[in-house]
Amino acid sequence: MAKQRNRRFHEVAAPTAFEEARDELFQQIMQCGVIGAASEHQDEWFQGTMAYLADRYSELTPTQLIELRTLGERFVQPPKRAAAEIGSSATAA
Repeated sequence: MAKQRNRRFHEVAAPTAFEEARDELFQQIMQCGVIGAASEHQDEWFQGTMAYLADRYSELTPTQLIELRTLGERFVQPPKRAAAEIGSSATAA
């Protein structure tokens, strides 16, 4: 007879407010077409979205909100590898 394994069920921790806000921000970025938009439009979009997230997640500290915006701004940037390839092909032409 096979040994019965002692299975331990680990409780999954509920996401923190910061993690929920980060996930919501990333979803909004993907749905709203911010990726590839002009930088002034991205800035305007981030100002409104961060104000919304600050109201929605009132438990976030100002430092966390700054970190959240930084993550979002990095998320909308093109991949560095693709940007490097574009730069090297432009100089080769």
